[in-house]
Amino acid sequence: MPVLANVGQSKLQAPEASKVSLLPALPPVPRAPVMPRSRLAKLDASDGQIAPGGPFRYAITPERRALLNTIRFAEGTWARGEDLGYRVMFGGGLMGGLDRHPDRVIYSGRYASAAAGAYQFMPFTWTMASRKLGLAGFGPHVQDQAAIFLIQRRGALTLADRGEFTPELAAKLAPEWASFPTLAGYSYYGQPVKRYAALKAFYERSLAQLKAVAEPAVPVVELPACEPVESLRCRLQALDRIGPKPKSLGI
Repeated sequence: MPVLANVGQSKLQAPEASKVSLLPALPPVPRAPVMPRSRLAKLDASDGQIAPGGPFRYAITPERRALLNTIRFAEGTWARGEDLGYRVMFGGGLMGGLDRHPDRVIYSGRYASAAAGAYQFMPFTWTMASRKLGLAGFGPHVQDQAAIFLIQRRGALTLADRGEFTPELAAKLAPEWASFPTLAGYSYYGQPVKRYAALKAFYERSLAQLKAVAEPAVPVVELPACEPVESLRCRLQALDRIGPKPKSLGI
C-alpha cells in the first residue's frame, strides 16, 4: 500500500499567555494535500484511500473494466462474465473457495503452472500485489484490484484509461499475461497467444456495453397537447417546436 508523506504539515506554536486575544477563534487553516511518495500511487483523482488511513483502492471505470474483461477473455476465464471465472485454475479446474490463492502447481499438456483466478495470478505475483494493496482473501473484488495494480506496474494504466485497445497497450501487458501479443504478434513467453484483432473486437464490444449501462438515456419529456388547436397560442407553440427556417432555403 502506498506510503503517504506528511507534506506541508507544520506544527503551530502555542501563543504566549500574555498575548492571548479575547476575539473569537479563527477557523483552522486547511492543510496542504498530502502527496504520495511512491510513483505507483500518483494516479488520477478517482483513485486513492477509501478512508483516512485506510487501504488504497483503484476506481473501476468502464475503460478499466473493459480491459479487465479482455484479460479474462484472453486468459480463458471469461465464463460469460460470471464470477465462476474467478475460481479458475491453470488447466481449467476450479478451486474450492476464494479465501486464498491455492498456490498449487497444475500440469496440463506440455505446460505446468500455479496460475489461478480470473487473471491467472502466479503465487509470487499475487503475494506482491496483495501485500502492496493490503488485500484480504481472493474474492472477485480483490482480484480486480490486484489486476489493475499489475496493469499500472507495467506502465499501461494511462493507456488503458484512454479507452482504446492499441497494439502498444497489448504489448505492455504481454510480459504480465502470456496470452497477450507483443508488437510482433507473439507471446512474450512463447505460449499460445490471442490474436490482437480478436482482443480489440472483444474490448470494444465490452466497453460499448459498459458505457451504455453507465450512461442512462436522457428521458424524453412530452409536452401536453395544446388546446384548442386552432387558437393563436397553440399555433405559436407549434411554430416554436418547428424552429426557425434555414436561410439557405431562400424563405
